[in-house]
Amino acid sequence: MQLRFSLLFLLFSASAVGQQDSIKMLTKEKDLIDVAELMLGKSLIKRDTASKKAGRIYFSGSPSLGYSLSSGLAGIIVANGAFYTGVDKAAKLSNVYLDALYTQQKQTVIHIQSNIWTKGNKINIVNDWRYYNYPQKTYGLGSETNANISANQTFKYLRLYQTALKEIKRNVYAGIGYGLDYHWKITGTSLSAPDGDLGVISNINSYGISDKSLSSGVTANFLYDDRLNSINPSGGSYANIVFRQNLTGLGSDNNWQSLLIDLRHYIPFPRNSENVIAFWSYNWLTLDGNPPYLDLPSTGWDTYGNTGEGYIQGRFRDKNMLFLEAEYRFKISKSGLFGGVVFANAQSFSNWPSNAFKSVAPAAGFGLRIKFNKYSRTNIAIDYGFGQGGSQGVFVNLGEVF
Repeated sequence: MQLRFSLLFLLFSASAVGQQDSIKMLTKEKDLIDVAELMLGKSLIKRDTASKKAGRIYFSGSPSLGYSLSSGLAGIIVANGAFYTGVDKAAKLSNVYLDALYTQQKQTVIHIQSNIWTKGNKINIVNDWRYYNYPQKTYGLGSETNANISANQTFKYLRLYQTALKEIKRNVYAGIGYGLDYHWKITGTSLSAPDGDLGVISNINSYGISDKSLSSGVTANFLYDDRLNSINPSGGSYANIVFRQNLTGLGSDNNWQSLLIDLRHYIPFPRNSENVIAFWSYNWLTLDGNPPYLDLPSTGWDTYGNTGEGYIQGRFRDKNMLFLEAEYRFKISKSGLFGGVVFANAQSFSNWPSNAFKSVAPAAGFGLRIKFNKYSRTNIAIDYGFGQGGSQGVFVNLGEVF
């Protein structure tokens, strides 16, 4: 899930996804649904392991509890519908995802995301729509800010991202899109704000912030993805490059350009095992102009909300962000119900107004994996991460971090 939340209990689900040639292996594996059925002594859902069938919807959903450093405990309602548009062996699984949550910090989030593949994987249509009513702490600009000095900020936020990509060659896609980021009722960071460190507020105001902001722009997109399972890859590579041009002619407050480079690689190690070494490079750059403060690159505000485990969301923010992470994911129990991970990451932000990179914020940690669904290979990820300056916390996620 996008904001480091996880399902903690399942109330309903139907039609788990699987492929015929993996049934024999999967029957030896266990997941949380198997455990629940064993404890109750009866079958709860139909575990559909038939071959792909176009038009069949694999639906699952659950009210649940979650946790993140920036939000505390959260109540969540989540639903997911997956389906194939073709029956050939290479057909990719399309997915529509919805969640709504309310947190201990009085944050409200509604999120709709879809990833649709047309027949033959010729066209990929992706959207990301979100609404936030979001109190948060903000620490100012640059990578040398103090974790103990912050301002309490609140805002409402609407995100509308839409992309269409066409296949150029096998696993290679290019396309165009549109992105809108609208923040309003931004409070807590003006010079007159009573709740917040004046040094942080002055730092923010030197860059510029108002009570609302709008970024509206077109995108050029390139995608390479040869992973067989994007939820929990056992091998392969992924590259997503997005150039965005925000234009006043489209309603944007000002003209500015950004470039996102998201690279991932997965290596089975040992070679014939289910253990994996995974690498992630996430680079979020401003090429020209000045994005609104809340649209600047920031820790944990990437598309998946997973950069910078070891630090609170929004801990660092500036015009340019460089991020690297490496993980070793390994099996603990023979049944596959439990696994583990050790990880290390590092992030660096440029410093306003020089835009020079002056420091690196490292972090490391370890975590537990609990198999949520053995057919999609979805895990509940529970990580403990720690960074510099005493920063630390537990990070809970449905699915792998990347």
